[in-house]
Amino acid sequence: MPASAGRIQSLDVLRGVALLSIAVANVPAFASVAAARANPVVYGSLEGWNWWAWLVSYALFDGRFTAIYGMTFGAGLVILAERYERAGVRVARLHLRRMAALLALGLLHSYLLWYEDFLVSLALCGTLAFLYRRLEPRRLIILGIAIMAVGAAAPLDVAWRMPRWSPEKTRHVQQKWSPPAEALTREIEAYRSGWLGQMKHRVPVAFDRQTSGFVSRPLWQMTGLMVIGMALFKNNVFNAARSTRFYGVLTLGGFGLGIPLVLFAIHENFAAGWALRRFLILDGLANYWSGLLVGLGWVGLVMLACRHVRHLGAFAAVGRLSLTNYLFQSVLFTAIFYGHGLGLFARVERAGQLAVAVGVAAFEIVTSVLWTRYFSVGPVEWAWRSLSLGRRVSARAPSAEAA
Repeated sequence: MPASAGRIQSLDVLRGVALLSIAVANVPAFASVAAARANPVVYGSLEGWNWWAWLVSYALFDGRFTAIYGMTFGAGLVILAERYERAGVRVARLHLRRMAALLALGLLHSYLLWYEDFLVSLALCGTLAFLYRRLEPRRLIILGIAIMAVGAAAPLDVAWRMPRWSPEKTRHVQQKWSPPAEALTREIEAYRSGWLGQMKHRVPVAFDRQTSGFVSRPLWQMTGLMVIGMALFKNNVFNAARSTRFYGVLTLGGFGLGIPLVLFAIHENFAAGWALRRFLILDGLANYWSGLLVGLGWVGLVMLACRHVRHLGAFAAVGRLSLTNYLFQSVLFTAIFYGHGLGLFARVERAGQLAVAVGVAAFEIVTSVLWTRYFSVGPVEWAWRSLSLGRRVSARAPSAEAA
């Protein structure tokens, strides 16, 4: 697909598809208790349509489109660096200002609205990944996989050390993995209450995820994905310029290897009753890497669509407003499920959650298409760009300015 207004259309389409799919992946974390996202037997039904909704979301979406977003973010680092270097701008300084502004936005998002924010991870990992932007693609691929491998080793290390833990530590960790009924009740009451009442759960969980939780996995996973994304961009994978055969092999290889891997992990986890130690081993060996593989499968599929399907402008519009749409999802989901809105937290089963996610995604497609008729960037993207450059930039679309 051709570039429009200096943008790579196929990359916008990929971001848009990823952003809409993230709604499907993230809705369980808005709608129900935190532990149920990783351990599905903790809370909620897994029967009938609920089983299929969970399986499709877990196997095809959860973590798969986060991988795509990480890779496209890495591509964006290269694009902006090259663009501003040609304009004579001090790129390193500008990049640090961009990441600082994104970090501040992520902190506000995580502590005031939703604890599973990933903007903080994007900002911190983007600061590190930027250092490798000049490497050739082959070295970037090797480096990215090596960095990701550290994150894969973390759960394996925990599983190896578990038998030697003290009874107190074992009990503490097990209660996080499979919380007792009273802990689940407190969490449900917190999110069915008003905004202030939610803070007693949201703040400590967000802090834990952005400190020890970040160092153990997202630091390595997201940085590695960004570095791999740089390589894919430099190899013209994200601009739909490679052959149909190339994208077909990427699609079949990614799905063909990744989906059996995650299905194997699911089968083994259910066979073991979702025991923590078994989960950690399978997570490090299978589920972690299946996220990258299935993500690459989706990349291939979307690029094939960009080569052979004409009308994908709606997805490109969503992608151009990806940051705005990501935060807007949090606003909509919390208004539906939290106590300051409709208060449906832990009241909607998995099939219903999936239906809500599809509705939110459809709403964002409509609003994005309407917005991009008059503006070239979203409101949050505009604020981020203005803060990064230290001056107010125009948000009007070229056609609107001409009119």
